[in-house]
Amino acid sequence: MTQHFTDANFAEEVLNSKIPVLVDFFAVWCGPCKAMAPTIDELAVEYEGKVKIGKMDVDENPITAQKYGIMSIPTITFFKNGEAVDSTVGVKSKDTLAEKLDGLL
Repeated sequence: MTQHFTDANFAEEVLNSKIPVLVDFFAVWCGPCKAMAPTIDELAVEYEGKVKIGKMDVDENPITAQKYGIMSIPTITFFKNGEAVDSTVGVKSKDTLAEKLDGLL
């Protein structure tokens, strides 16, 4: 299941996570973000228990988005052991994201 990250829960849910985390930085008005949503949801089901996968609305959570330099959306950032280890911008295929996730495991 896809989680919802916020400025308030980011440290607990992402930075302190014992498993790798994929964060989809998005906005509700963003067309490419909407196109990515089904892919993110599918990955959340397939990697459940192995990778925490969630979304963060950059308009509602500007502090975290600014901290990580999110300038374009969708930006997918991969975290491991509390550190951002990889990032990709724009619409990506499920296979591309799965390959990156597999590399974190």
